[in-house]
Amino acid sequence: MKKILPSCCVLLALGAAGFAAETKPTLTLERSNNFLIVHGPQLPGGHFKINYLEAYCRAGSTDADWRTHTVIHHKAETLSMSEDRQTLQLRDTLDDGVIVEHTIRAHDDEVDFQLVAKNPTRVRSEAHWAQACPRLHDFTGFNDLKSKNLDDYLPKCFLFLDGKLARMPTRAWAKEARYIPGQVWCPANVPRTDVNPRPLSPLVPSNGLIGCFSGDEKLIWATAWEPYQELFQGVIRCLHADFRIGGLQPGESKKIRGKIYVVPNDVEKLLRRYAKDFPEQTGKH
Repeated sequence: MKKILPSCCVLLALGAAGFAAETKPTLTLERSNNFLIVHGPQLPGGHFKINYLEAYCRAGSTDADWRTHTVIHHKAETLSMSEDRQTLQLRDTLDDGVIVEHTIRAHDDEVDFQLVAKNPTRVRSEAHWAQACPRLHDFTGFNDLKSKNLDDYLPKCFLFLDGKLARMPTRAWAKEARYIPGQVWCPANVPRTDVNPRPLSPLVPSNGLIGCFSGDEKLIWATAWEPYQELFQGVIRCLHADFRIGGLQPGESKKIRGKIYVVPNDVEKLLRRYAKDFPEQTGKH
C-alpha cells in the first residue's frame, strides 16, 4: 500500500530542498575591464580577482626588459556570459595576429579554463608563455592594501618540493634578479632563460600545483595549468601557475587547460583531485 505523507511533511521537505539549493556555495563569474572576478559565499571577502590575462610573453624573458622585449600586447574581448554567470567566453587577439579563445566555467568549488590558441598568419608567432595574476589578499587574510609589507602573506602560501608541501618562504629563497622581490620556480622541461624576470629559485617543483590557505586555515585556494611554464609568487599578494604556449607556427593551433580549486583544507584530497585532472604532471620533475 502506497504511504501518503502528511501535507506538512511534504511542505517541510520541499522547503528544506529549496533552502539547500539557495545556500549551495556555487561560484559565479564577472568580467570587469581586464579582470576576471570569481564570486562565492564561501570565499573570504566574497570574491577574488584575477588580472586575466596580464600578459603574453616571448622567450628569453628571464633577464630581459619586461616592457620592450617580453610582453606581446593583446586586445581582450568578452564574447558571451551565460545567464547563470557560470560560463564566460573570451577572445584575445595578439599584436602578431594570434587568436586565443577562452571558455571559462565556474562550478561549486572550482573554475575550469579551456583555451585554444591559433595562429592564422603566415609568420611564426613568438608567443611563448602567458600569465594570469590572481590577487589573494582577502583570501589569505592580509588585506591591508596600504601595507608596505607585501610578503606578509607568504606563510599562507605553498608549493610542492621533494614530493611534500612546502610553505613559503621556502629554503634557498632567491633574492637577486633583474626585478625584485618575488620568486619563480621553473620545471625541469622549461629553459631557465624563459621565465619571469624575478628571483629564480634553484629548486625544481615536484608538480605544477601552487596555492595558499585561507586566513582561518579552513580553505585551500590552488591553481594549475597544462602545459605549465613556471610557478610564481608575485609582488601584489598573488600566486601564478603560468601556462606555456611554446610559439605557434603558421596555421598551428594548441590547446591549453587550467583549474582553480577552492576546497576545504584537505591537502591529500586536493592532491588526488589534481592528479586526476592533470595526469601529465603527476610525478613530473
